[in-house]
Amino acid sequence: MNQWDGQQVYVMGLGRFGGGVGVTRYLAGQGAQVIVGDSGNPDGLAESIGQLQDLIDAKNVRLVFGEHKESDLDGVGFVVVNPAIPRPWNNGFISKARSLGIAITTEIEIAYRLLDPAKVIAVTGSAGKSTTCAMIHHALVKTGHRSVLGGNIGGSLLAELDAIERGATVVLELSSAMLYWLGESGVLEESPPRVGCVSNCVSNHLDWHGDAEHYEESKRVLAGCAERLVLGFGVADWGDGVVVSEDDALGGCAVPGKHNGINGAMAVEAAVLMVGDVEREQIVEAVRGFGGLPHRLQLVHEAQGVREGVRFYNDSKCTVPDATALAVEAIGGLVAWSKIHLIAGGYDKGSDLSLISEMSSELAGLYGIGVTGAGIVGAANGDAFDCGDLDRAMGLIQGRVLDGDVVLLSPGCASWDQFANYEERGDLFTELARAMQRNRV
Repeated sequence: MNQWDGQQVYVMGLGRFGGGVGVTRYLAGQGAQVIVGDSGNPDGLAESIGQLQDLIDAKNVRLVFGEHKESDLDGVGFVVVNPAIPRPWNNGFISKARSLGIAITTEIEIAYRLLDPAKVIAVTGSAGKSTTCAMIHHALVKTGHRSVLGGNIGGSLLAELDAIERGATVVLELSSAMLYWLGESGVLEESPPRVGCVSNCVSNHLDWHGDAEHYEESKRVLAGCAERLVLGFGVADWGDGVVVSEDDALGGCAVPGKHNGINGAMAVEAAVLMVGDVEREQIVEAVRGFGGLPHRLQLVHEAQGVREGVRFYNDSKCTVPDATALAVEAIGGLVAWSKIHLIAGGYDKGSDLSLISEMSSELAGLYGIGVTGAGIVGAANGDAFDCGDLDRAMGLIQGRVLDGDVVLLSPGCASWDQFANYEERGDLFTELARAMQRNRV
């Protein structure tokens, strides 16, 4: 009998990224009766709900929407908290569950406890962690190793247990919120990952953490426990390990930008620490060949012009201003800054967005969208326009763009004010780019 069989479990937050669905299906499959509570609108969760419909019909899963109520805790033995829930230490529902002696856990803790830590490469950072993870995974697969990619990058490792049990290396992207919970549980200290990789740390997610110090403390959890470390030059003092400097950037990468060369160098070192230096040359070539992830400096359209056409890059995954600056620098390696039209803004996470505003004087145009758009534009000293939303931004760009220009969506902010997620934002940008009248460019 496993620990879940016959238990009543409350999953707090279904979400849209797969973790809630994955843990619910896993728990039900282990014999638990699962209550899934979400404060969101059921219409916005239709896809996730549809993935649970068979379990709902079988009465193994019950859904409740709206405020999380203490009465829902009757008979519950475990609460599984979605890491997206901000400042959980101040959450009344979680506090009440603790006071009743109910165990608190997360999907990522449940999954991590099922892994062989000697086969885990864990990656975090304020920017670049998804690309670094994907590069590591790509390199391992291309060099003949079994590899599973999971964690914050999307989906649930609980759906990949068969592959993991066959000895696959797990490349695990960890957000600051996930690391907070893993640190609270003590599981990383008990079972340290073989390799830890920290790309960088700049103030982010202050809406979740409350202040920059707590955010950094959460990130440091990984550096404090991993057996072997790869560290970016900005966090070189976080532990003893391989430090990747700007001068170490891997040349010849298929994805543009020096920052992706740095991501590539970190990916190489992390993979080599797992499989051995004898495979370094093959891993380097595999990382160089990585073509990029959707919504991360992805070339999504090229409208034909008189000479060079106009290129559209979707960097919707960019949710911190430092990453926006890196994206502009990367595109600046392809065209002059004066030919870049930058769309930025979105949900307010409390980040300092002045870095985006300061770039405006060198750009062809800065177009503010979302809640933070007006503030970004108001602090700009170049051609800047408060557009409100993506449709209006693209409409204005259509009248201003010239042959050879680049249109870059790199928001520097989360998407939640106007979109369900960054994918939806990037998909709309791509749709609008492809619909732009060719005779205007």
